[in-house]
Amino acid sequence: MLQNIEKNKIINFFLEKEVLVGPNFINNINEEFKSDEFYDLFKQKIPSDKFLVISNDLFNSIINKKESLDLNWKELDKSKVLKEKEKDERIYNKFMEFIGNNKEKVLIPEKSESFNENEEQKEEIKLSKTSGKVKVVHSYSKEPKKREIQDFVKLFNNRFKRIEKMFQSRRELQNLTSISRIKAKKEKETVSFIGIVTDKQTTKNNNFILTLEDLTSDIKILINKNNNLYEQAKDIVLDEILGITGSNNGDLVYVNNILWPDVPLQNELKKAPNESYVLFLSDIHVGSNNFQEKEFNKFIKWINGEIGSNEQKKIVSLIKYIFIAGDLVDGIGIYPGQDSELLIKDIFDQYEECARLLKNIPERINIIICPGNHDAMRLAEPQPELYKDFSKPLWEIPNVIMVSNPSIINIESSEEFSGFDVLLYHGYSFDYYIANVDSIRNNGGYDRADLVMKFLLQRRHLAPTHTSTLYIPDNEEDPLVIDDVPDFFVTGHIHKTSVSNYKNVTLICGSCWQSKTAFQEKVGHNPEPCRVPIVNLQTRELKILRF
Repeated sequence: MLQNIEKNKIINFFLEKEVLVGPNFINNINEEFKSDEFYDLFKQKIPSDKFLVISNDLFNSIINKKESLDLNWKELDKSKVLKEKEKDERIYNKFMEFIGNNKEKVLIPEKSESFNENEEQKEEIKLSKTSGKVKVVHSYSKEPKKREIQDFVKLFNNRFKRIEKMFQSRRELQNLTSISRIKAKKEKETVSFIGIVTDKQTTKNNNFILTLEDLTSDIKILINKNNNLYEQAKDIVLDEILGITGSNNGDLVYVNNILWPDVPLQNELKKAPNESYVLFLSDIHVGSNNFQEKEFNKFIKWINGEIGSNEQKKIVSLIKYIFIAGDLVDGIGIYPGQDSELLIKDIFDQYEECARLLKNIPERINIIICPGNHDAMRLAEPQPELYKDFSKPLWEIPNVIMVSNPSIINIESSEEFSGFDVLLYHGYSFDYYIANVDSIRNNGGYDRADLVMKFLLQRRHLAPTHTSTLYIPDNEEDPLVIDDVPDFFVTGHIHKTSVSNYKNVTLICGSCWQSKTAFQEKVGHNPEPCRVPIVNLQTRELKILRF
């Protein structure tokens, strides 16, 4: 029998890792058990911040795997509780089947951790049955871990430094200086600096006073209501990073000019040497009783060349890529009362049905998928690739490429052509900016996704305000910074198609395949389902197909 002192050592180890160990597990360990080897193996198999109860069957399955496991550990723990309460053992059994029987490598491949990668560092995926080429430039794949308050500080510092570099070549910001030096100046003069907005107030005279901070100090700036910058200043949001020129007066700067990091104007619209097509889907919402199955099946028939004009059938034969910008299923428990609007009330069945539909897309077409807020995974961004334990049927489709939300994917490259970089982002932060930015809210709101996308490109960040989306405070980088200028910026989320062009960046917001829900009726959303943007990569001509 194992001595009590050794048992206590093992139990204390698990407690330090916030893991509960069942008595049956401890009692079945014999004297040959080598604790040091087990500790090393356990750390390899399960990230240290994962909380679950270890039982004999789960322990044996995990230890016998050759790789680390990409699992939704929280849901695994919940499923075990349901099984023990004899309420539902199917979900737990599916987890165990996945752990024990899945012969494929389940560890998410290690990808680049920076948006700003050299061409030779891009991960290239070649699918034997597809007709196009896909390179994953960036897909977030870092292992989850415990986060500290200091991680937020490091994230904002990283964001500041990266966006600061975007400003440093701007002619309008000559003689840049730090805020601490500006505050130390005794004479009034013209100053230029870069700062992050930490506060925004309106005075009784309707002037704006903002507090900006850099790595050295903070300072207030004043934008007079009679200044021609006043209308632009209305759209300034907290936590965005600005370039400022003005006149200093002690601890206050009177603003002469405001600059945003923005994307530079591309010299020309990039075009592929040969004719090929890419189309964009979003927000399929399989499982909802509002899912437009008839219309989606019509789309499937069209893309298989079974319906449509001769010209359309020619176009279909040249389609190489389909992007799906999240919300493949309707999910479970996403909003109050959702259960009454679900046709499929099991998350596994929702993904199975979604996979059944997508399998009908010809295998020669690459399908690039990122998750959304309705998918069965963490809501905090960046969202990793769809969890394999829930969406395994989708992973098994040979022409599907899973990426994170957000991600950057390069398509159609060759020795002679650099290809197109596609920035793919579901768009969960859109709701905040539609509600809080005057120029967006007053000029169409949810009908004008292009205004939100332009706003984010100007800020070079997908969610500049701290409260605009849930996010993971990565202590090494801010994954939502837009370092490199994409050729396509593709989103979804708001269920209404929008296509536009900003400085030769093509802005595309996908449609949806779900009719208006009771929740959308309540908040005033008017979706336009079953519309598919399609782009000719040789001409960059863009059309919207209606199904």
